[in-house]
Amino acid sequence: MEIREISKKEVLEFCTKDEDHFFDRKAYGLKGDKVQRIAVALANADGGEFVIGVADEKEFEDPMLRWNPVEKIEAFNEIIANLSMPEPSIDYRCVFLRQKGTRGYVLHVSIEKGLYVHETSKKQVIVRKGAQSQELKGNFRISELAYAKGQRSYEDELVPDCQIEDLESSTSLANFTNNLPSDKIEPLALLIKQNLVDKEWTPRVASVLLFSENPSAILPKQCAIRIARYDTTDEAPERDDLTEDIFSIERPIYGQINEAYEGIVNLLKKHEVWTMDGFKPMSFPKETIWELLVNAVIHRDYSISDNIFVGVFNDRIEIKSPGKLPGFVKIDNILDNRFSRNSKLVRLLSRYPSSPNKDLGEGVNTAFQKMHALGKKLPSIVEEGNFVKVSIHHTLAGEPENVICEFADKFGSINNKQARDLTGIRNTSKITAIFSKLRDQNLLNKNEAHSTQDTTWSTVEKCI
Repeated sequence: MEIREISKKEVLEFCTKDEDHFFDRKAYGLKGDKVQRIAVALANADGGEFVIGVADEKEFEDPMLRWNPVEKIEAFNEIIANLSMPEPSIDYRCVFLRQKGTRGYVLHVSIEKGLYVHETSKKQVIVRKGAQSQELKGNFRISELAYAKGQRSYEDELVPDCQIEDLESSTSLANFTNNLPSDKIEPLALLIKQNLVDKEWTPRVASVLLFSENPSAILPKQCAIRIARYDTTDEAPERDDLTEDIFSIERPIYGQINEAYEGIVNLLKKHEVWTMDGFKPMSFPKETIWELLVNAVIHRDYSISDNIFVGVFNDRIEIKSPGKLPGFVKIDNILDNRFSRNSKLVRLLSRYPSSPNKDLGEGVNTAFQKMHALGKKLPSIVEEGNFVKVSIHHTLAGEPENVICEFADKFGSINNKQARDLTGIRNTSKITAIFSKLRDQNLLNKNEAHSTQDTTWSTVEKCI
């Protein structure tokens, strides 16, 4: 039995922290079957924690009034007994929290991600999705979860070449612990609590990726982000298309994500394209680039010795992530399903004050929605060999004829290059054929020019 005294600051954090994929809180008096539902849901998802003895914000407007400790530890016996009832058994840890200078206890329960499909004593399979614990019904859905649970993540493998002293003195680990709401958490205590080291103090892959100053120098697998700019729109670029803008980012993955995003945005400024607002540097919604980059980092297969590759082209961004789609996630259901290959990375990244995966479970949806809102073509996701490739195109959505007419209406004329930028059609002959078709419909006129490249087409009258 572990009892931990916590400060008023920590109490306030438990009372105000948003409930999410990894955290839940309940007032004392919760029935045993409800306790099982929360525990099973977390174990069947990515693990997490919950507290019992903290009221909902709807009950008390004052956050400190939500802290309702129970006088005796024995009052939690039935709750703890219910944590042992799910099948197969759940890996859990209980700590009794007591605010300094006061009486009474709140129960804090940590749940590890399970290797199997867990069910309550009522034979219910529950999974955590966002801030809700939902029951899975139907053999197909449960079989999908069983398939996903059969995989062991490389993030749990031990790294004998990494010394615990190197992690303990890591600036990244110190910054992480200092930003946690709990007071005086020692770096080593965090590594133990989060199962990031074994009993012999040997670090796991997850701890190296998160906190080593240069994971690439320690891990036997490549794990950096490599970014390059190409001066072409070709699907299969040649070496001559590669510019001098090429670099690798070898840092803890939180820093990798932030630095890679900034690098991509800076490279986009070097590509100017035609848009409905004129000739502008290529740009995409921040959320689209960010969410798809984060998704590549946290869900890649780190057992594959290769880097994430980001290519910035004249008409698109490509992000190639090592490994096939995880678990039961497929191309045709990626917007409706989620599965974390690296649950420790996902869970701990969510603890940063500026969490890169704050929009957990909805990130890919958000990326697609932002493109749709701007009238741009939705990102494409394909599996190529042992990689997942995501392409974010500058192209506008809609029929090419309509896009061409809209631009011509707005600016008075349009040429082949402008049409190719707007529609994403790379073949000049295909664009010329569309122009001819619109001319035959008496919607465009061909203007005289000194060369084919100078040819412009102007509207007869408003196309649309």
